[in-house]
Amino acid sequence: MTTLHIEHAIVDFALWSSAFDRFAEFREKAGVRAQRIQQPVDDPQYVVIDLDFDTAAEAEKFLAFLRDKIWTSPENAPALVGAPQTKILELASSR
Repeated sequence: MTTLHIEHAIVDFALWSSAFDRFAEFREKAGVRAQRIQQPVDDPQYVVIDLDFDTAAEAEKFLAFLRDKIWTSPENAPALVGAPQTKILELASSR
């Protein structure tokens, strides 16, 4: 399993969540198997998202979609502040 890990500042969680929900079908079609949304306990204007895929290629393709089509458009990402930080991760150990 491969995880696309995304972190970024937001202006408002409800606004961000509404925009995130609009793209549920895109995530499903891209091969997202599971997703986790978290926030730091001391920062309500920051969000951490983990999207699980079967392969790194699927994660890379979806990241390209986010960079090209979503994060560059204020209509698609109205709550986004600045550029998201991303990493594509694979399990190194499961102790």
